[in-house]
Amino acid sequence: MKKWRLDRIISVATLVSSLLALFLVLKKPQPVAPPLPASVAATKADSFQQKLQQLDQPKQPGQAPAEVRLSSDEISAALAQAAGAVPLSPQTGLSTAVPSSPDAAIAPGQPEVKDYQVSFDGDIARGQFLTQIAGKDVYVTLDGHLSSKDGYATFDATEFKVGDLSIPVSLVNDALQRKLSEQRDRLKLPDDVSGIRVENGELVMTQK
Repeated sequence: MKKWRLDRIISVATLVSSLLALFLVLKKPQPVAPPLPASVAATKADSFQQKLQQLDQPKQPGQAPAEVRLSSDEISAALAQAAGAVPLSPQTGLSTAVPSSPDAAIAPGQPEVKDYQVSFDGDIARGQFLTQIAGKDVYVTLDGHLSSKDGYATFDATEFKVGDLSIPVSLVNDALQRKLSEQRDRLKLPDDVSGIRVENGELVMTQK
């Protein structure tokens, strides 16, 4: 009888844990960045373009390479504009050449990404996006160190969450790095950029 009760308790506990994990996976997490009003987003997207144009300016003899610092708001606005969520500015008429989906950090295949946000904290880059897993809309949050090596962007994950459920990075890092390797061509830095890094809550791009 005692053994039956113990088995029953374990079964119930397992069921509750499974339901809790499912709830956490499907639960919408706290956003990594507040949404930008449309007018602000358009201004930030313009600022993104103007800063990138600084990297196109030829260097004078003896002049140090230029550096541009981009905020997470500018990056988010540029991504949204590339996806068509932010209208082009009537002042510049420019669009961005930023990839419209961060699916390099997800499982194999080309899942649809419906929403994404970007934020920087110190030297940590944090991305959050909405995709589908087993037919369910699920938010994925990924933290890590963004940098570059040999002309390509690199990303070393420090935290991974599905919904509100934290997944040990050790369980997903191999798959993540494999996916990044498959998407290597998309990680190539622009011809006029020698390196990128996250520093003091900003993305720093260095002129080649």
